[in-house]
Amino acid sequence: MNEKTQPIPRGPSDHNVRTQIVEAAAEHFSRYGYEKTTVSDLAKAIGFSKAYIYKFFDSKQAIGEVICTNCLNAILEAINEAMLDAPTASERFRRMFKAAVEASVHLFFHDRKLYDIAASAAGEQWQAVAAYQDQVMKIILQILREGREAGEFERKTPIDETTNAIYLVMRPYMNPLLLQHNLSLADEVPVILSGLVLRSLAP
Repeated sequence: MNEKTQPIPRGPSDHNVRTQIVEAAAEHFSRYGYEKTTVSDLAKAIGFSKAYIYKFFDSKQAIGEVICTNCLNAILEAINEAMLDAPTASERFRRMFKAAVEASVHLFFHDRKLYDIAASAAGEQWQAVAAYQDQVMKIILQILREGREAGEFERKTPIDETTNAIYLVMRPYMNPLLLQHNLSLADEVPVILSGLVLRSLAP
């Protein structure tokens, strides 16, 4: 799976100004925090007028969505890379769970100011977060289908129900609001819980 979340841009997506605004905003958020920053603050920092920024983004959240999407796409890339050449569906699941948690910890907590954006996105269920969750669910679903076809997993439980259940098991270690309370377990949880999930999937 190589699909990525794609927020709807305002204005020409290939315009260099959009990139300049996003990069400057990411740096400003990193220094001062997302919640404390206003569009006026960004305008002053970048050297543009607030009205000019609004030609490309209709709100501070819209800028945050792009930054958030870039981070979440990095997690998806880490997951897909980790699953490459996995010999079985079970091993794909183990690698997926481990990569998802490791990448989430690194991206959400390596820079505490970036965590502000991630927390707002998760708490308010931004479009970028909803799209990311959808992609993770699709990855889980694909692994389940492969495992059932290979005879690794049971086939009696409705596959959508199984997909949702597995996502709920993983969610506390992928959602930044929940993960912050589970950081001490981040290293061991993927091994323990993936083993539990895979035993429950045995035919």
